[in-house]
Amino acid sequence: MSYFSSIDYAIFLIVVIVALFTGFIAYRWRKPKEMGNIEEWGLGGRRFGTVVIWFLLGGDLYTAYTLIAVPGVAASSGALAMFAITYGIMIYPIVYATMPRLYTVSKKRGYITSSDYVRDRFNSRLLAMLIGLTGVVAEMPYIALQEVSIGYVFRAMSVPVTVALVAAFAVVAIFTFVSGLRGPSLTAVLKDAIIWVAVITIIIYVPYRLGGFGPIFSNAASIFKSNAPLFESPGLSLGYTTLALGSALALFLYPHGVTGTLSSKDSRTIKRNASLLPLYNVLLLIVAVLGIAAVAAQGVVFNGKGGNPASSFAIPYLIKDLFPSAFTAFAYAAIVVGSVVPASIMAIASANLLTRNVYREYINKNASSRSQAMLSRVLVLVVIAGSLVFALLPVASGNIVYLQTLGGAFVLQTLPAIYISLYTRKLNKWSVGIGWLVGVSAAVYGQYLNHFSGGTLLPPSYDFIYLGIFALILNVVTVLIVHGIMTGMHRVKDEGIIENHELEPEF
Repeated sequence: MSYFSSIDYAIFLIVVIVALFTGFIAYRWRKPKEMGNIEEWGLGGRRFGTVVIWFLLGGDLYTAYTLIAVPGVAASSGALAMFAITYGIMIYPIVYATMPRLYTVSKKRGYITSSDYVRDRFNSRLLAMLIGLTGVVAEMPYIALQEVSIGYVFRAMSVPVTVALVAAFAVVAIFTFVSGLRGPSLTAVLKDAIIWVAVITIIIYVPYRLGGFGPIFSNAASIFKSNAPLFESPGLSLGYTTLALGSALALFLYPHGVTGTLSSKDSRTIKRNASLLPLYNVLLLIVAVLGIAAVAAQGVVFNGKGGNPASSFAIPYLIKDLFPSAFTAFAYAAIVVGSVVPASIMAIASANLLTRNVYREYINKNASSRSQAMLSRVLVLVVIAGSLVFALLPVASGNIVYLQTLGGAFVLQTLPAIYISLYTRKLNKWSVGIGWLVGVSAAVYGQYLNHFSGGTLLPPSYDFIYLGIFALILNVVTVLIVHGIMTGMHRVKDEGIIENHELEPEF
């Protein structure tokens, strides 16, 4: 007899359909006179205030990675999962220092993407395109992470995975095509409400069923045969630290982080959200602990070895084992909705980069704002289809936290061109471009060292340092060396059309 009844499947479908329908009707939410404008479709007209941005960035940044990958790491590797909590704390001072500056000049000059800024800051279309394509490449595994996570939910529900994935993301692609950023922005409000209801219910009920947090941690510790859920191996301290730091630096370099930020109505909104968004870390901490609870409940480590479940089944199995089927269906729907909303924002961000910094720069320099919006709509479909192919690769589905950390390793190589250039004009396109090339090459080489096996901590001979930080260090050192050489040769000149005063945000 199936665990789920027809009523349970109906609950699941109703929650998902209502959330997606909200995305469709968002087309009429604060609808401008001209929706065909790239700024209106791709950034919501830069009209979103503190509340909407809080939900939008929360939906943008706290995704299936939070709901599936982080507890999965906790259920397979214990305390290593806490790097997500650490980097969640590090993120927002970085956001407070950098994003208002990027927003200010972007609004003044009508920039839609970070690569628009790079083009004018360094007076280089080529560098802007390289930075943009790096963002798109980094975004693809992040979108795939959302899709793979939905696949684990469908497997737990005994639903045909491939067919269901294609159907779910076809609907997402359509509502994104129609509503632009307004779709996921409005849906994010409903998505967060559903997720918070599910998570709060789970964190209250699970300890009750398992006898409290004390027994959960002690039982999990004995199953790990060490204190792994509470303490990390000293040998991984550098890996833990660099993984947290690299993830924090990378998060708002991702195109979707930039897109969500640039849709704000002013820089004060960004600063307020840099103060308020850490509340989501409470959610992140809760789901990480639930991964350890899954080990205690199942009596096994979720490592996919010796018949043990794969790590990404930790939360789906925990819910399925301890809750009535109706609530399980609701919670699974929450995970699905928590995946499709950020996937939509990520697809929009990637499409905007391809339109603005490849098509407009190299194919049709005179493309109107309307034609750019239409091309971005079409490219959303292409990006989502491409990420679906990526999601079906065995290495992707086998270790989904790898998808986020791999994307981070590549997008980190855009840091000198974006973050550092917000504070100095002394860098030039040659030093930044050569540094980018070295960093990206190092990221690829690091994957070679790991035999492309689904890990982003380098081998023991490199002290398990995070691949992204390893590549970024080489990147920045190269930038400094090339800049020093060019300065000694008196070949450095003031580049770009952006003046420093244009970066100063209002207070």
